[in-house]
Amino acid sequence: MRRVAGVNAPGRTDLPVLKPYDVKAVTPDGYIFTRWVATLPWWTPALVVLAALLWPLIASAQSGYTVYDAFDALWRWSPFLLWSGFFFNVLISVFAMAIGTVFGAALGLGQISPNRVLRLAAWFFTQLFRNSPWLVILFIVLLAFPFQVKVFGVTIPIPDWMKGVIGLSLPIMANISEVVRGAVQSVPTAQWEAAESLAFSRRQILWQIILPQCYKRMLPPWMNWYAILTMATPLCTLLGIEEVITLSRQAMEAEDNHPELLVPFYGFILILFFAYCYPIARFTMRLEKKYAVKL
Repeated sequence: MRRVAGVNAPGRTDLPVLKPYDVKAVTPDGYIFTRWVATLPWWTPALVVLAALLWPLIASAQSGYTVYDAFDALWRWSPFLLWSGFFFNVLISVFAMAIGTVFGAALGLGQISPNRVLRLAAWFFTQLFRNSPWLVILFIVLLAFPFQVKVFGVTIPIPDWMKGVIGLSLPIMANISEVVRGAVQSVPTAQWEAAESLAFSRRQILWQIILPQCYKRMLPPWMNWYAILTMATPLCTLLGIEEVITLSRQAMEAEDNHPELLVPFYGFILILFFAYCYPIARFTMRLEKKYAVKL
């Protein structure tokens, strides 16, 4: 056996050497965010509430505004923040995910098209929106889209929240495109060859044989991206859209902007997002294990 200095023999120099490539190295985990959320214990929200209780107690010693006043204000504003704020975030995420899924599926199928021009165009738009900052895309959509359009003489206004939906759907579209492309290409080539030998057309192969096998594989990453999208909806507050963060700031301004209000209000928002996304993360991990490809 050949002896290599620094690998299977004593080194001849004190300079660092490149270790041999490890073929068993683990590939990057695409579910790192969801795995992190799913591994959090169920009592995490209780810990956040405890921190929210302790911090105002310390701050109230230096101010006439007590912790009871802060939580009393939160109690009065919480229905408004929940129904008019957080549910609006959920509404934005649902619309953005629906639009992104439809156009992302079309873009993903375009990436595997036999037409070279269509394939390159789909790849370009996928990489463009997949590797662009979400906030930048939101600002571009907000500034580029008109405030109203005329269709057959009828003026149709385009509200800011709809621009936020379109802006968030673009990066989701690009990532769903990669999910669809990866799922289709993960199907063994023997499936294509067997279908072609039976004189199926490419359209029949794709819609009747390949895609039915891909739905289960695409569901876990689809849910993973929905959880990430929901977490990203507070970015809309920078565009002036009245979602939960914007309404929380307005509520604190109405309560004279006492510093003691910060932790209770933002802690309440954190609990809302955690309570909504944590079950999704757990269910995503369960589906991933259930539908994992057995080698």
